[in-house]
Amino acid sequence: MTPPLILCFLLLRHLPLLALAAAAPGKWDLLLSDIGISAMHMQLLHTDRVVMFDRTDFGPSNISLPNGQCRRDPADTALPLDCTAHSVEYDVAANSIRPLMVQTDVWCSSGALVPDGTLVQAGGYNDGDHAVRMYKPCKDHSCDWHEITAGLTRRRWYATSQILPDGRQIIVGGRRQFNYEFYPKKSAAEGSYNLPFLVQTNDPRIENNLYPFVFLNIDGHLFIFANNRAIMFDYTNSKVLRTYPTLPGGDPRSYPSTGSAVLLPLKSNAGAEVLVCGGATRGAYVRANNGDFVKALDTCGRIRINDPDPQWVMETMPSGRVMGDMLLLPNGNVLIINGAGTGTAGWELGRSPVLSPVVYYPNNEAGSRFEVQNPTSTPRMYHSTAILLRDGRVLVGGSNPHIYYNFTKIIFPTDLTLQSFSPTYLDPQLAYLRPRILSPVSESRFGYGQQIPIRFSIPPGRLDRGSIMVTMIAPSFTTHSFSMNQRLLVLERGDVTPIGRSAYQLRVATPGSSNLAPAGYYILFVVHRDIPGEGVWIHIN
Repeated sequence: MTPPLILCFLLLRHLPLLALAAAAPGKWDLLLSDIGISAMHMQLLHTDRVVMFDRTDFGPSNISLPNGQCRRDPADTALPLDCTAHSVEYDVAANSIRPLMVQTDVWCSSGALVPDGTLVQAGGYNDGDHAVRMYKPCKDHSCDWHEITAGLTRRRWYATSQILPDGRQIIVGGRRQFNYEFYPKKSAAEGSYNLPFLVQTNDPRIENNLYPFVFLNIDGHLFIFANNRAIMFDYTNSKVLRTYPTLPGGDPRSYPSTGSAVLLPLKSNAGAEVLVCGGATRGAYVRANNGDFVKALDTCGRIRINDPDPQWVMETMPSGRVMGDMLLLPNGNVLIINGAGTGTAGWELGRSPVLSPVVYYPNNEAGSRFEVQNPTSTPRMYHSTAILLRDGRVLVGGSNPHIYYNFTKIIFPTDLTLQSFSPTYLDPQLAYLRPRILSPVSESRFGYGQQIPIRFSIPPGRLDRGSIMVTMIAPSFTTHSFSMNQRLLVLERGDVTPIGRSAYQLRVATPGSSNLAPAGYYILFVVHRDIPGEGVWIHIN
């Protein structure tokens, strides 16, 4: 070949990569201008519906309860008789909202999906601080909240829920609660268990150990991060197995300093890694209360939690961010979205909205892992949330950095809008690279350590066999900048073989145990050249 022909051949060979690099970095869409409530807490269900709620002591919302229902609560500090809803169900396909009846105050609570897909939600404020609420998904409009007002032994406000390998959830901490408990209980006599680590990380003036970051490790133990420190914890024996180095810099990262954290994608024969990003500097809460809004932290710490001598490796984001959300995308990258550039979490304590999301590429070389995305025009401040949808979009809502539904004469009014953010991989120009899953069908059931065939299609002549990846993601319960129970596994796969025109098959191995993937619903994605197709629900048991 002559040099010009070689050059032409190379350009054609790598045309998809060139197209990918040229694609616009993300797109925003307004889905609904008023969902009736502020989306302070969100959970995606396997029915492709999203449960959202804020708090019952907020005064009247913008959406009425159906059929003349009203919530009567003499303990409510705002409205003892309230005929408006403080929880809704969002139908992704129909782009519609349905009001739900929640009785007790769910403000600053936690939650986890149990193996059958039911949302088991714990704690809150006032008359809801000992409550457990269950939302069992349905495909008609008959499902609603069921509440157990004394389901918890301790007051759980700003606590974290993590699903466990046996299907129970552990509920860790909460305001002035230096302990943990389980739900459901093994017996009526089972109570709570002390966790001295939460005493050690508590600053009594600010309580910077709320909403601790909790992750299920691949050995079944728990990685727990609060303030600026972390431990590996054996919850069955109430034993600290390892104490990690303090995060460099010493600044707190958990609420109300409110950084965010993710367990990075889990791959076979690779250790688990945790990434903690952003937050507010030590003293920022006190200074913000005095009208001094200091810059948010622009650093991230990354640590291999199972290494013999684990150490934090620090990185710098394009800008500081407090109250940001970190979400795992189907291709294994991390989206950092929402939040403020100065101040801290709390009523009117954040300033300088950070409007541009950032994508973090964990597999890139250090120094080239962050990419700034297109900005929104809508500030997402205190009490904003974000979750991943099955089609690859990110649902974004909330923002109400003050008490009650206040829409005027305030810097950041209560926001009832619902948006979606479409990462670069959803750019229509890249449709020719996008895989489509042919099988398994949605809600197929599989066991652990099972070899399963995955069939998918790719537009003719576009397949790059070596770039195919299959991932499964556990949908998260997101509130206060932490996506509880978020988990992504990269599945071991075999060779890609053709089964027809533009159709292919490969085999993947499901996770080997419930330590790797607790039983329940996951979204299965096929990813081609970093571009995922629409996922399908599968159930692991």
